[in-house]
Amino acid sequence: MQDLDRFHEEAGARGLADPREAGHARHIHPSAKEYVRIGMILVVLTALEVWISYSSLPHGLLIGLLFFLAFVKFALVALWFMHLRFDDARYSRFFIMGFAGACILFLVVLLLFKAFA
Repeated sequence: MQDLDRFHEEAGARGLADPREAGHARHIHPSAKEYVRIGMILVVLTALEVWISYSSLPHGLLIGLLFFLAFVKFALVALWFMHLRFDDARYSRFFIMGFAGACILFLVVLLLFKAFA
């Protein structure tokens, strides 16, 4: 009974609504202004991708730049809009490493089919 009373005191002092949050630091999620800022960054990156795809860059450089921009956009979306930035760092690493692995696999397949030649 004392443990329950101690929890209620702690929960009341920290403003916790969920007993599972006890003992964990609370994270402040971004405001709407930050989501709009990230959205604008994504718009700029997408416009840059379109501009690069219509430019007369060498094919190998073109593919490399587009992969890099896709990776940056994926990281922004996963970390901000999926709230991974505010969760345990293992979740962020899981998503980023999965995407990096998929990109490496795709690049290997492109190399096998001589897409860069």
